[in-house]
Amino acid sequence: MGITVDVAYKSLNKFSEILCGDKVEMLQTADSNIMILADGMGSGVKANILATLTSKILGTMFLNGATLEECVETIVETLPICQVRQVAYATFSILQVFHNGDAYLVEFDNPGCIFIRNGKLVPIPQNIRDVKGKRINEFRFQVQKGDALILMSDGTIHAGVGQLLNFGWLWADIASYAVKQYPLTVSAMRLASAICQACDELYQYRPGDDTTVACMRIINAKPVHLMTGPAQDMSRDNEMVAEFMSGDENTKRIVCGGTSATIVSRVLKRPLDVSLEYVDPEIPPIAYMQGIELVTEGVLTLNRVIRLLRRYAKKETVSEDFFLELDKPNGGSMVAKMLIEDCTELHLYVGRAINSAYQNPGLPFDLGIRQNLVEQLKSVVEELGKKVTITYY
Repeated sequence: MGITVDVAYKSLNKFSEILCGDKVEMLQTADSNIMILADGMGSGVKANILATLTSKILGTMFLNGATLEECVETIVETLPICQVRQVAYATFSILQVFHNGDAYLVEFDNPGCIFIRNGKLVPIPQNIRDVKGKRINEFRFQVQKGDALILMSDGTIHAGVGQLLNFGWLWADIASYAVKQYPLTVSAMRLASAICQACDELYQYRPGDDTTVACMRIINAKPVHLMTGPAQDMSRDNEMVAEFMSGDENTKRIVCGGTSATIVSRVLKRPLDVSLEYVDPEIPPIAYMQGIELVTEGVLTLNRVIRLLRRYAKKETVSEDFFLELDKPNGGSMVAKMLIEDCTELHLYVGRAINSAYQNPGLPFDLGIRQNLVEQLKSVVEELGKKVTITYY
């Protein structure tokens, strides 16, 4: 089947707490993706420690092939005892999706997973197992492209308790809200953020509990090719453009830099139509070329892209305002949006020619501004869990 996943999460700290008592761990094996959500008892530092220990233990053991029984036993024996409640545990949910479409869900005392397929809610049956005295629901199933799976901590169902809602936001209502949001949502982060934003509003922006929403979407592979900078040797222009234009119908292409765009236009014999509309005074306008999704200026645009991606990587700063910025029609926002929402792997085609407008021509390429931006871009895109390759010319 060869499926690809888009994973993201968003957390709200309990009001007045610096640390979140929920923890999400996202892992990759050779044949699967794993998402673990742990909710430590209470809030603040103690809950954060409990959740972190739980997620790290589960992640490490799952990666090493441990059984569910071994994982739960280790958690029970490892976590400290709460002196008030005389209980030692954090609740958790584990979702593992294999590249062949097999999926495995484990839930312990967290709100149930929301499973959306073709715009409809799919019920998850109760298959309760007793593991070391813990009642754990275990479900094995098959996923398909387009599915969305949402894990939550109990801060979601407590939203609005005693304030806007008498009994909190019921699971069925959250699921209904997620189904309505799903057709409007492009990325896993937008879906997770939309649910978290609704919880924040129900809490009247003073969350009474740590609240986390983790989302996994099953999607098609979305390779993106980005070309920037002319080749050091002009004789390699044709080779560089040919490799940049390689790929299938799912491949999207971005050219960053006026010289690069001119080279692509000359090699492909396609006209380059430059827009005269300055939608952002700090970012030069975009251009248009047949067969290329985006044509932008180079250094200034890439610098804006990196700033937006870094904000996205810090998930606590992702809000409705961030997505409004991401949806703006300037080159920086448009490139960042494609790398976040329409990219599972990024291939960079980078020319080593020196641009005297941006740096001292006496400096080697490795010390240049463009090379520095390329390395920063590679680092932050990899931080988002996407594969990055670079080819130099």
